[in-house]
Amino acid sequence: MTFSASFFVVGRILSGRTAEPRCSSDAHRQGVCEIWLTSEDTGAYGKDIGTDLPTLLWRLVEEIPQGAMLRLGMTNPPYILEHLEEMARIMNHPRVYAFLHVPVQSASDSVLMDMKREYCADDFRRVVDFLKDRVPGITIATDIICGFPGETEEDFQETVELVRHYRFPSLFINQFYPRPGTPAARMEQVPAHTKKQRTKELSQLFHSYNPYDHQVGKRQYVLVTEESFDAQYYVAHNKFYEQVLVPKRSEFKGKMIEVDIYEAGKHFLKGRPVDQSEVFTPSISPPLEKGQVSGLTQEAAAAMSSSARGTPPPATIMIGSWSVDRERLKMLIAGLTLVAAILSYIFEKLD
Repeated sequence: MTFSASFFVVGRILSGRTAEPRCSSDAHRQGVCEIWLTSEDTGAYGKDIGTDLPTLLWRLVEEIPQGAMLRLGMTNPPYILEHLEEMARIMNHPRVYAFLHVPVQSASDSVLMDMKREYCADDFRRVVDFLKDRVPGITIATDIICGFPGETEEDFQETVELVRHYRFPSLFINQFYPRPGTPAARMEQVPAHTKKQRTKELSQLFHSYNPYDHQVGKRQYVLVTEESFDAQYYVAHNKFYEQVLVPKRSEFKGKMIEVDIYEAGKHFLKGRPVDQSEVFTPSISPPLEKGQVSGLTQEAAAAMSSSARGTPPPATIMIGSWSVDRERLKMLIAGLTLVAAILSYIFEKLD
């Protein structure tokens, strides 16, 4: 079970509007303990409306209660470079995860140029080095594409050296696939067996090191947010957004607890709760049970309940303070779907 409000904050970003501080406090009153601020490129927030990402983040952290956390989404190097000092300060805030997803794709400038990326490998290194220096322990996640058209063995080895140097704890490795109709699909392709071999080599390098061993023996506060896939543990995250497995005890759900780290795996840590330690409750409401939806009015909840029983829902649906006729809502959805299809076609042609 995840207690997050990413859907709400994403809506604010994509609409091009500044998130109001009350969005966070309202969410926490509904039992939310973790906010995900994410979009296609979070670092670009505000460029079209005369503001910037740090301004938004400072507004949000003013409203986040003790024991709750904010996680920042993916940002490309060019936009984060403009705000490194402020971003380092924000990442050090006790209610913000020291975690950032910055895709590099390749450490070869010639490949990045062919990809039409608006940055070079040194831009990426500047971001990572600066944040690692100013935010001790920060987790940097990144993406790699193996076998982009024109990538030579020398280009690929530059990427291998980058991974070997930084030993990223979270690395998303993708084998290039030519999307029909794109410029990259018309370029001379790297042979399939070469792409496969490079992907395998990079994956082997990634699995050759254990990024979390240094955390064993440490005492940390972690925020418990969901159940593990095998249903044996609750999943929590520490300040660096490292996954920490804790005992599955109902009183921990949606809480921040103190643990002693006693084991480290490739993708996780295990924590033992500290006896007599204070448990932080980040909201004034208990967390929602699995399947419950936050923010519903009584009318909307009744409509969902009626639908589940096979009873026809009311013709008018209440969403927040808005009254929406069902037929008009259908027309609106159809119109938005058509607009999305047209925009997708336009972008496809431009690409």
